[in-house]
Amino acid sequence: MAQSTHTVSGDFDLTMDELRLVARYVVRHAEDVLPVFEQAVPDDPRPRAAIDAAWAFINGANRTKLQRVTSLDAHRAARSAPSEAARLAARSAGDAASAAYLHPIAQASQIGHILRASASAARIGELEAGGDPAIGDALLERSRQRATPVLIDVLRRYPPAAIGRNRVARLMSTLDRSLRQAADRSPGHTAGSRADARGKEREA
Repeated sequence: MAQSTHTVSGDFDLTMDELRLVARYVVRHAEDVLPVFEQAVPDDPRPRAAIDAAWAFINGANRTKLQRVTSLDAHRAARSAPSEAARLAARSAGDAASAAYLHPIAQASQIGHILRASASAARIGELEAGGDPAIGDALLERSRQRATPVLIDVLRRYPPAAIGRNRVARLMSTLDRSLRQAADRSPGHTAGSRADARGKEREA
């Protein structure tokens, strides 16, 4: 399937390739925790449909109403989920589908479309371990390792995430800060290296 090279412009530019890389990062975390929702609500297919829609975009389809509709449906499923963990899992699936429509506007609220699913996965891990914050920290480290140079470059076009009141928001701001700091310490984080990374990531 032919991929679009369209660029979305606003306060800065986002290419379709960049959006696909962001969506891939989000959907990997959403897939990790989808079983938590499906075990709690086995007869609700909405979060899985959102993940399927995310993969359709990642694999080259144009972004369409499919991603918007399935994202909204997954978030509706989250609102009726029977536990915090199931709610976060369904919301992560919705975030995966909506990543195709990440807006190029310099607002910290947009960070949630990039990192909230990874923070939610960390929180779910904590909940399943009886609330152990060490599990959340370990899962954030996994998320840091999953973040590619292009993902971090996109992230840094936005203001830093605010430190929120709930645990997911705090995990997200921690991950955001660590990814930015890692990029600042990297001497090879240049426009040329980012272009090379885009090519390698598209082949992955």
